[in-house]
Amino acid sequence: AVGPSSLLMPAVPGRVAGVEEIVVASPSGAGGVSPLILAAAHVANVDRVVQVGGAQAIAALAYGTESIPRVDKVFGPGNIFVVLAKRQVFGQVAIDQLPGPTETVVVADASADPRLTAADMLAQAEHDGMASAILITTSERLALHVQTELTIQVSQLERESIARESLAANGVIAVVESVEQAIELANLYAPEHLCLLLKNPWDAVPLVKHAGGIFVGEGSPEALGDYTAGPSHVMPTGGTARFFSPIHVGDFTKVISLAAANERALNRLGPATVALAKAEGLGAHAR
Repeated sequence: AVGPSSLLMPAVPGRVAGVEEIVVASPSGAGGVSPLILAAAHVANVDRVVQVGGAQAIAALAYGTESIPRVDKVFGPGNIFVVLAKRQVFGQVAIDQLPGPTETVVVADASADPRLTAADMLAQAEHDGMASAILITTSERLALHVQTELTIQVSQLERESIARESLAANGVIAVVESVEQAIELANLYAPEHLCLLLKNPWDAVPLVKHAGGIFVGEGSPEALGDYTAGPSHVMPTGGTARFFSPIHVGDFTKVISLAAANERALNRLGPATVALAKAEGLGAHAR
């Protein structure tokens, strides 16, 4: 699928952070790079678009070629080959994360609308046969109604076969005893997207420890995060929300330590410095 949103999601936070040069790599179809990609590149004011994708694009950006400049950071989603290539060049360049197949956990109680719950799940399932759409609910009645809605709605989708493959391979509906138990399971899974379709969704937000993004209430469908809610839909997957964050402005900044000691500071820190240096056997440091 052509994804102009996947260009905007790393490029816009980068521009906001003050990045001076942005290079976009995009595979070209029969007619070249998609006009949608070029339009998104114009909106984000990127400097260059190169017609290459896949692992070879990652290598070109990391090491440079005669026609493609070497960059400092390689950000953005891609297929399994792109992700594995990013892993291999990490250290040569910075990367954002290693995003895999998309995933959603929907936590719902008896107040949730089965139609909207199923719609949220299918919005993930249609991405990819490897995508995961999971419902954890306190209501057995809701679970049964959502099953029915999934059957009805999936047959109406343009990408029906992909959504069916995803639901069959990775779809789950689980009934639990309490919202607290549902959130506990969600924290263990650490999903990319966590949708709270609850009567009092804000009460559950403080319980969440691990998620790429939280979507609060039925008025906040996950699809908003994919396109317009921000700051970026490039979020950690595969449980990596335990230690990764979605792309944000801070990813495009770095810190330089600054040390400037005066004589008073040197007198205070000197003895401890000498002691540590001698303990490590580094005589030149101690001198």
